[in-house]
This record gives sequence, C-alpha cells and structure tokens, in this order.
Amino acid sequence: MNLKILAVDDSPTMRRIIKNTLKRIGFRDVELAENGFQAMETLKKIPGINFIISDWNMPVMDGLTFIKTVRASSEFSKIPILMVTTKSVKEDIIAAMQAGVNNYVVKPFTPEVLKGKIEMVLNKLNN
Repeated sequence: MNLKILAVDDSPTMRRIIKNTLKRIGFRDVELAENGFQAMETLKKIPGINFIISDWNMPVMDGLTFIKTVRASSEFSKIPILMVTTKSVKEDIIAAMQAGVNNYVVKPFTPEVLKGKIEMVLNKLNN
C-alpha cells in the first residue's frame, strides 16, 4: 500500500523530525499541517491522503478535536490515525482511543517505534 501521510503538529521542529523519520523508514509522500483546523483544510484540498499522524496539544484545533472531526466526517472517517504525543497517562490514551485513533505513540520515539506502530495499524486494517 502506498501511503500518503498527513502529519499534524504545531511544532515546526517536530514536523521536520516526523517527516524525516517517515522518509528514513520508506514513506516519501508526506503532507504537513500545524493544527487540526489546517489539517482538515489539507484533507479537503489534497486528494488521496490515506494515513494521519497527529499531535494532541495544538492551538486552534487540538488533536483530540481533530480526530473527532475526522471520525464524524463521512468523507474521511475511515482514514487510519496514529496519535503521537507527550501525553502518556492511561486516561489520555483511553480518551484518544475512544475518540477513534488506531494507535498511539508517546514522544520521544525512535524510527523503529514509529514504523512498528504504522505497520501495526495497517496490519489490523488488512485483516
């Protein structure tokens, strides 16, 4: 499956790290957005995005609101979502899963962890 990934994070440094990490593990088609609002605009403007990696803490529209918005949209509701965040307490992970994320990565992460989580999500969807 050729992934076209949308990475959403308010930190320019984190967006660069995610994009470079994705390239290193073989994913070259990456779009970037600074917050959930911009990410929704990107989904509407750029066809073919079929995987989302989103931060939680962002201005304008946070990651949880963004995920709920994506899941409520008939057009984008089936896109797999991986949340990448510093929030690591059990309640936050449960809240993210209830909002509809397919998996969860706690920052900081290694390229191997990111790749493993992406593969886990894709394997679950294909089975």
